[in-house]
Amino acid sequence: MKSRRHAVTGAFGYSGRYIAQLLLDRGEEVITLTSSPGRASSLAGRIRAVPFNFDAPDVLARSLEGVATLFNTYWVRFDHVSFNHDQAVHNTLALFDAAQRAGVGRIIHVSITNPSEDSPLPYFRGKARLERALREMGVPHSILRPAVLFGPEDILINNIAWALRRFPVFGVFGDGGYKLQPICVSDLAELAVREADQRENRTINAIGPETFTYRQLVTELGRIIGCERRLISLPPALGYWCGRLVGWWQRDEFITREEIAGLMAGLLCVEAPPAGTTKLTEWARQHAATLGREYANELRRRRNRTAAYAAAAPTENSARQ
Repeated sequence: MKSRRHAVTGAFGYSGRYIAQLLLDRGEEVITLTSSPGRASSLAGRIRAVPFNFDAPDVLARSLEGVATLFNTYWVRFDHVSFNHDQAVHNTLALFDAAQRAGVGRIIHVSITNPSEDSPLPYFRGKARLERALREMGVPHSILRPAVLFGPEDILINNIAWALRRFPVFGVFGDGGYKLQPICVSDLAELAVREADQRENRTINAIGPETFTYRQLVTELGRIIGCERRLISLPPALGYWCGRLVGWWQRDEFITREEIAGLMAGLLCVEAPPAGTTKLTEWARQHAATLGREYANELRRRRNRTAAYAAAAPTENSARQ
């Protein structure tokens, strides 16, 4: 079978790298659209990297000519002086438009669980706006809705483990009874690649096989890495300011008010069958020696456009690459 050309956003970063690697393993041709074409990566030299060119629509469209499937993982985690959700929505709409003009056959778009255009939270509101735009434009598509990703380059799960290793107590927001359903990044990548072969439009809640309350998640991670801590309930505002202190120490955003609100509102949990098979507990046990040893710094990754994404808990495969 003749190989097809696919475009993956951010293939030198986190989830995009796993998607691109699976496509290469299938013998497909891959290009990446990226803000960091010079970033060190195991895929550098194996795939062609082109800048996003959001401000040059014709150039962006030309870069997508001949592409069978666009895998879009582009987004921002929080608003910052250098980037924000409104800009991310604007840029993604430009990307969708360019894909349509270039004749891309299918778009696989990574969204979020429980998106809503009525949400007060820009993350969930922006994702909902993009889902609507994708449905209205008429290009065949699959929308994947993960709650929380975990894997070697993960931030949230790794930094919970990092805090457990360093502090004698761990604060949870409120009672910690709200739920989340993490999915392994490799499972999300496998789902995305399978969806490239579908014909109908599909929306999938891309959740993992385990559901935790936040309190259960922290307790389980502490037990697995050998750092069981006393959990204390904190008012959300106080918990946020504790996180701000950690962020100030690491020169990063440890957690935002919006992330706390989304977590406590139960937006990272849905009633749906699991789309992934890898259990976080089993994965964490496999990587207990390294999980949380180093802090995963979001802003440092964005500031340094040449350094590789550090893997706090390297897999056997990534260690060989």
